[in-house]
Amino acid sequence: MKIVPDCSLSFRESPPSGCCEEWIPVNGSKIRTWRAGSGPPIILLHGLLGYSFNWRRAIPILAANREVFALDLPGAGFSELSARLDCRLSSAADRLRDLLDQCAIRSCDLVGSSYGGATAVMFAATAPDRIRSLILVSPANPWSRIGRTRLALLKNPAIARLFPLVARKMGFLNPYFLRRMYGDSRRANRETLVGYARPLARPGIFEHAVKLVSTWHADMREFQAALPKLAETPTLLIWGSKDRVVDPASATIVQRNLINARLRVMEGAGHLPYEECPEEFCQIVTDFLTSPDLHQRQAGK
Repeated sequence: MKIVPDCSLSFRESPPSGCCEEWIPVNGSKIRTWRAGSGPPIILLHGLLGYSFNWRRAIPILAANREVFALDLPGAGFSELSARLDCRLSSAADRLRDLLDQCAIRSCDLVGSSYGGATAVMFAATAPDRIRSLILVSPANPWSRIGRTRLALLKNPAIARLFPLVARKMGFLNPYFLRRMYGDSRRANRETLVGYARPLARPGIFEHAVKLVSTWHADMREFQAALPKLAETPTLLIWGSKDRVVDPASATIVQRNLINARLRVMEGAGHLPYEECPEEFCQIVTDFLTSPDLHQRQAGK
């Protein structure tokens, strides 16, 4: 695999200590990745309008025993943007498969947050032999009651066209919306606010988000249909009790549709528990990955 350096975006942030930045070519475009540690690979997928920065506090902890890959999914963060990118959830899963092929990763533990969680489900359903375990952090799902009005508005063609322009002009509201993703807004410090704002200045980021919304209902039908295919996949669901983005009440419904899933609720955390409480989050993940019954199930595959 050829790793491609890229210095064209001087305003992007530096990776955490002990973590290197790599650019992985996939189907003609470059995907930015933060990579750290050694051991069995674990892949981290961010949510809508997020990027690898989301995981900066969790990466050093997980990298103590794993080789960690935190991606900027195509169309997000500082990966290449293309107006021609197929934004269906199934296509995002296909691109993830191609990236793992490029990195020569035969199997992995896959962690997905929000939209990244839905992407992880789609990939695991189509390539179950490549997933040792699945960790879904408040995954986007069709049973969440939160955000339905916003989705309906963005389905309106006129609003969809205007939204990127308005969002860029009203960037001063970004801190407000980010703090709402926290259970305790005081944990969203200046470093966090500045870091999340950086890629939003890039042309095409908000346009990509609108394209994702345009296929949302069809994607959620595919998501629901994919869940029964994960019956043999060891799965952990993690939800913040104060999540204001993906309805915590939908957690038990997702769990009922996943035969082999456990659910852990992090009390007081919001939509980004790996940001707010990285030590607690990583301990939950590590306990799951090292549990004896998980190893028994993997050995029996």
